[in-house]
Amino acid sequence: MRKSELDRKTKETDIKMTLNLDGEGRTDIDTGIGFFDHMLELVACHGSFDLTVKCIGDIKVDGHHSVEDIGIVFGKLLAQASGDKKGISRYSCCYVPMDDCLCRAVIDFGGRPYLSFNADLCGMSGDFDSCLVEEFFRAVVGYGMFTMHIDLIRGNNLHHKIEAIFKSFAKALSEALTVTGKEIPSSKGVIE
Repeated sequence: MRKSELDRKTKETDIKMTLNLDGEGRTDIDTGIGFFDHMLELVACHGSFDLTVKCIGDIKVDGHHSVEDIGIVFGKLLAQASGDKKGISRYSCCYVPMDDCLCRAVIDFGGRPYLSFNADLCGMSGDFDSCLVEEFFRAVVGYGMFTMHIDLIRGNNLHHKIEAIFKSFAKALSEALTVTGKEIPSSKGVIE
């Protein structure tokens, strides 16, 4: 089973998280930021991951520390749960429409962290500052050790923009981590 769990405590956040890459989309999520809870539920649902997240953060300041630190923990769990990457598809590309929006996420789960984030996000969606979307993904990619390009191709509604981004990420991540063979998908014979 490709599962992992991690507790991470700092002066800004106290996070407990579990991840099962071979799950069924089950969730138990409480970040203290309602809209962000919804986005993480979408990741689990559309990626077919089981995900639990409990975060106590300094949201009296704002949501930045909680969102970024959850990204750090989620990235670490992805790296741990995927193990030696034996048999994974590795590459993926997913387009997701969400009403007026269209987003593309492209992933190489090949051990090199890089994020290209191309989305015009500005403003609040519920209790969530949309500027934190990029911060979340930068942390996930950096600690998950993979490359991702996110391109919001079009869209007007802020809620729909963010939702399309998270859904395309979930679908692309699931596809990249799907076990399709028995070998490590690298001419080097290793993905670090």
